[in-house]
Amino acid sequence: MRVLIILSLIFSFACNQTQQQVVSKEKGEAYSSVKVASSISLDSIPKIMKSEAEWKAELTEEEFYILRQKGTERSFTGDLLSNKEEGTYVCAGCDLPLFESGTKFKSGTGWPSFWEPVGSANVLEDADTSHGMRRVEVLCGRCDGHLGHVFDDGPKPTGLRYCINSVSLDFVKKGAEDKE
Repeated sequence: MRVLIILSLIFSFACNQTQQQVVSKEKGEAYSSVKVASSISLDSIPKIMKSEAEWKAELTEEEFYILRQKGTERSFTGDLLSNKEEGTYVCAGCDLPLFESGTKFKSGTGWPSFWEPVGSANVLEDADTSHGMRRVEVLCGRCDGHLGHVFDDGPKPTGLRYCINSVSLDFVKKGAEDKE
């Protein structure tokens, strides 16, 4: 764990913020004037701590199942699987930027796949030995929401495939203007 923390500090990028509109795909609400950072260092991501009841009140039933109970949506059903627009994928639980559209690729697995997160502190990794196999779970760096898993069969330059549930993501379209 210490090695991961040290590496995340070394490879963290400068905070590059832009104003964009976040639209929640499940709730249909617009969150305007949200600052979207391309990367945030480990020291600057404060953890969000909420009770199970608070999360249940804020998330849809499906979001709660995926993000808080480590569920998985059915393959080929997510609304962001075929999204080809430019922008940033953020956590559906806390709006933390997770992946840029330029790192998304078609893996054929049925879930949105990315070869690199926006920052090492934004997407955390944890060992997952459930279902009789060893995998690496990926979690939101701010709210610890379950996003999916990472595998080492992705494209260059990283060789990684972050296989992410659409339900755990919201999408911020590049250049979206504040409508207020």
